[in-house]
Amino acid sequence: MATIEFTAFPRHTEGRGASRRMRRTGKAPGIVYGGTAEPQPIELDHNALIHALRNEVFHASILTMKVDGASTQVLLRDVQMHPFRNEVLHVDFQRIDPTRKIHMKVPLHFFNEDVSPAVKTQGAIISHVMTEIDIACLPKDLPEFIEVDLSALDTAHSLHVSGVTLPAGVSIVSRRAGDPVVATAVVPKAVVETEEVAAEGEAAAEAAPTTEAKPAEAKAEDKGAKKESGKDDKKK
Repeated sequence: MATIEFTAFPRHTEGRGASRRMRRTGKAPGIVYGGTAEPQPIELDHNALIHALRNEVFHASILTMKVDGASTQVLLRDVQMHPFRNEVLHVDFQRIDPTRKIHMKVPLHFFNEDVSPAVKTQGAIISHVMTEIDIACLPKDLPEFIEVDLSALDTAHSLHVSGVTLPAGVSIVSRRAGDPVVATAVVPKAVVETEEVAAEGEAAAEAAPTTEAKPAEAKAEDKGAKKESGKDDKKK
């Protein structure tokens, strides 16, 4: 697991007006909560935060937050973005207890698509129905992502949550009934139509000699009949 550290600063003013003034000075307001300590308003460097948020690992890792020289282990829990500007309005972090399980959404990384029967021999396209998954684990067991092997996927079957191999100490937290689909293979319509046209062409080619044989046989019989008729005329 990657170790990611960032620095935050205590925030002494609250309210929308204070947050707007803070953002104008290049800061982003936030809060850290959880554990035995009281929730603490914080502020962060906006540009550094935007850069960190572009990193997938920042969203699914145990983070080390430094405030006034003290380090705290936290998780990123929520980010509120401006509707149309690349601007963080507010960010939430949660303190973690190393002895208690946490619930997190972690990304899925798919591999071996190109060697699967669905793609290699059946001309299908793989659809990733899920791109992240809810898990529960102790903080020390939190994976940055979960790998999903698609090497056995074909068009007759889909890959379900129960078929995903999980790291040690990690369990699925499913909020859906049954066994949700993670990935499936779909044959494009154009490929299906091409195969149907090819099949029709093969069927027509097989039928062609049969339909042409009848006129040929009829001609042969006519010629034979004429020859016999000629012979009879000569005898007379």
